[in-house]
Amino acid sequence: MGLQSLQYCAFLVVVAAVYLHLPVRMQPVFLLGASWVFYALAMPAMLPVTIALAVFTYLCGRGLAWRGGAHKTAFLRLGVIGMLGILAFFKYNGLLGGVLHGWRAVAMPLGISFTSFAAIAYLIDATRGDCEVETSFIRLALFLNFFATVTQGPICRAGALLPQFKEEHRFDAARTVRALRLMALGLFKLVAVSDVLGLLVDEVFPNYRSYGGPMLVLAAVFYTFQLYFNFSGYSEVARAVGLLLGLELPENFKTPFFATNFSGFWSRWHISFSSWLQDYLFMPLAWADVSGLTGGKISRLPAELCVFTVFFVSGFWHGNTLPFVVWGLLQACYRLGEELLHRRLGKPKKKAPARVLWAKRAGVFVLWCVSMVFFRVGSSPAAAPLTVGDAFAYLGRCFMGWGPARFASELYAAASDGIYANAIMVAAYYGFVALVLALAFYLDTRRAFAFKNKPSEICLANEKHRWAVYYALVIALLAGYIMQSGGFGSSGFGMYAGF
Repeated sequence: MGLQSLQYCAFLVVVAAVYLHLPVRMQPVFLLGASWVFYALAMPAMLPVTIALAVFTYLCGRGLAWRGGAHKTAFLRLGVIGMLGILAFFKYNGLLGGVLHGWRAVAMPLGISFTSFAAIAYLIDATRGDCEVETSFIRLALFLNFFATVTQGPICRAGALLPQFKEEHRFDAARTVRALRLMALGLFKLVAVSDVLGLLVDEVFPNYRSYGGPMLVLAAVFYTFQLYFNFSGYSEVARAVGLLLGLELPENFKTPFFATNFSGFWSRWHISFSSWLQDYLFMPLAWADVSGLTGGKISRLPAELCVFTVFFVSGFWHGNTLPFVVWGLLQACYRLGEELLHRRLGKPKKKAPARVLWAKRAGVFVLWCVSMVFFRVGSSPAAAPLTVGDAFAYLGRCFMGWGPARFASELYAAASDGIYANAIMVAAYYGFVALVLALAFYLDTRRAFAFKNKPSEICLANEKHRWAVYYALVIALLAGYIMQSGGFGSSGFGMYAGF
């Protein structure tokens, strides 16, 4: 039951219709039950695991307040180490196959990374006093297993979401209109942009040795856009679902490709994850007193080491293979290199000529695309695995075969051999891609500059020709289903669900 499917739409309508008419005390109970039904339809064998994680988090949370908090530190350590250990086991148990003879990898529960990070944040925040210890297992389990966020986030904070489960939620026309706008935009990004771009990406990357440089560059750019529009589209659908039910979920993307440096980029990309790393990894490392470990020579860890650790962890969190490690190291190098340049040359001026700003944006985009080659290689399916050597070979071949005739031939061959069998559909594919990317980036440009990165649904509502935009989104969405031949039957949960 993927987000793009009719089954999901029907499920959402039924849940919303019932939920908004229930007494307030029954609303969390029903929504938790619906979330567990959603999970059971996706991975029935793993439902007991996700329930057990919720029970474990709940008990650790109650332990924080046991006997007036006398054992607070012990329960915090138990909860954090326990969740990290469980996460590590499910994400990396496949590595044991190369160590233990006869070991069979255990499947990873859907959304365990996002659930674990939300649980850890809740325990730390409760310890710090940033949120109250939740006394209701129903509400805490709902916070961890809410069907709109369980697969790909965003990673919600307990202090923001848990109080909303105590409130009464009823149908609100204005809020519903906001949700529908956001839903249309999110599905447009998922179906008409990301899924359609993925058709070419999935053809080129496994067969990269057959293509020249221009085609490889195009596929790398397409994958960069594919991942962005997939993940940002999912995040907007999740926010739309929350709005339909009366819940405010955090934004996860704010036009990252218009950032002029990597600091700004990471403040706009996967915001819930990057802010989690900032609050629960970087800051504790930066403020940790290490004088006892260094004999008083150093009291604080160097900021550079903290930054490096954060991005290394980010890479390893996404996957246990070398391509993801290299991806994380590249992000660390980008960020540290940027800081070193600022120290050497000084902070850039707040106001700079437009051409300078666009040159910086282009530089950030190119470097990000290079790193995404490693990300795509690390995400390659088990049936057609690629290695870090393939990623370097892919980048090396980007400088070969730069002939216009060859590029034109490969453009046609990639679409005709891998996607469509006739010239009309090949032309339609590239024409459709050009149109949807133009529309998507028009909306992102307007949001970045005209509306100063206000929420997407507010930007849509303030468009001068908003009805033309609404019709364009819906038409492109329907055409996207046609271009991918049967997208209504999709059972996937998005590209990031496996992380």
